[in-house]
Amino acid sequence: MFVIRFAILVFITVSCINVRLRAQEPEPYQHDPAAASSGSMQEMPGMEHGMRQPASFIDEILHHSTAGTSAQPNSTSAPMMMRPLGKWLFMFHGAAFLNAIQQSGPRGYDKIFSTNWLMPMAQRQIGRGELTLRTMISLEPATVTQRAYPLLFQQGETAFGKPINDGQHPHDFFMELAALYDLRVGKDSLLSFYAAPVGDPAMGPSAYAHRASASENPAASLGHHLQDSTHIADDVVTAGFAYKRARIETSGFHGREPDEFRWDIDSGSIDSWSTRLTVQPGQNWSAQYSFAHLTSPEQLHAEESVHRMTASVMYNRPLDNGNWASAVIWGRNHVLETGHVFNGYLVESTLQFATRNRIWGRVENLDRTSELLLGKNPEPAGFQEASLARIQAYTAGYDRDFPLLPGVSTALGGQLMFYGKPDFLTPLYGKHPAGVILFLHIRPTGSVHVHGVHE
Repeated sequence: MFVIRFAILVFITVSCINVRLRAQEPEPYQHDPAAASSGSMQEMPGMEHGMRQPASFIDEILHHSTAGTSAQPNSTSAPMMMRPLGKWLFMFHGAAFLNAIQQSGPRGYDKIFSTNWLMPMAQRQIGRGELTLRTMISLEPATVTQRAYPLLFQQGETAFGKPINDGQHPHDFFMELAALYDLRVGKDSLLSFYAAPVGDPAMGPSAYAHRASASENPAASLGHHLQDSTHIADDVVTAGFAYKRARIETSGFHGREPDEFRWDIDSGSIDSWSTRLTVQPGQNWSAQYSFAHLTSPEQLHAEESVHRMTASVMYNRPLDNGNWASAVIWGRNHVLETGHVFNGYLVESTLQFATRNRIWGRVENLDRTSELLLGKNPEPAGFQEASLARIQAYTAGYDRDFPLLPGVSTALGGQLMFYGKPDFLTPLYGKHPAGVILFLHIRPTGSVHVHGVHE
């Protein structure tokens, strides 16, 4: 029944796309050299990174193809649509999954939902630097019903005033509203400034939703709240300085995580800070270390503040008719009031081969807290969260692109998830907890560049 419902939903979705959106492919933009030479469209510093792969770390920074000011290896390709208009370069990036998930055991259940995000962006020269305006939105508040989707052993945030256990909360509608300004102060140096009512401070690696190593995985990592949950924070300001292959950044932001009402903006005072060092030792490598003080991040434990440390190494290698992207990530939360320490480790990799095929895997080893025992129940009076168990999660998946519309990649795929746990949790989760996701994945591909190349 689970597979039949998913198949019917995919058929309806694909049919609607074909009927409503099928149209003749637009003519590629033809760059007019005369217009360019006359100054009607000036080529600005950094515009070249919209026309080719970044050749340096500074080019990668100016690309701004991921959330906040985080960076991936220079060789990482972010599929997006581009169109110049006057002195502006407009871009569109995003992804949408239509998912059917089934989790096993006493706490498992099935659900059909969509995880998604859309990122329109515009860039132009202002003075001696480059201005980038970026918005990121998600319809998950509408497409993930009951404020969570099933994901065994996941923890973090609330739904209906209760802690979310064995489920993943949706993203906020406003994931990012940001302005960035980058100023070259020499051939190899760059000053960067970032301001966002909703945005991503200098903390952790690129969030799981934007990592090339996790591009085909529709589910959040279990270590999300140990590693990259600050990718949606409020009232963020960041300053950074890059020189050749290294960058140092510092941010101030509001430390409380978004509440469960996902359509609004949860503004607050700048009461938290972070700093991050990023190094790009080569075209295919990126590494970062970050430290943050988070003031009262959890809604249900407002009296507790957290020190968070993360470290990560990413590797990306373009291949003939494909690509290979991998990441190793560590995150650590130290709760200052209780002294409790929680760690999370992640290794993930995605291999694209024969152009249209992708396989991927993810392995996690992380601490879970005693809140997990509550299930869907509220916290009792005087409840104190403590360390409960170390959990392992193993994921493997495959999908394949098939042509449907010009400029759009459509893939059908699925993944299996298996979990390791201590024996005392067997009554709650069964002896061998597992899960499966089937999905339809849609995203833009290629770009329309100022040189008239339609890829």
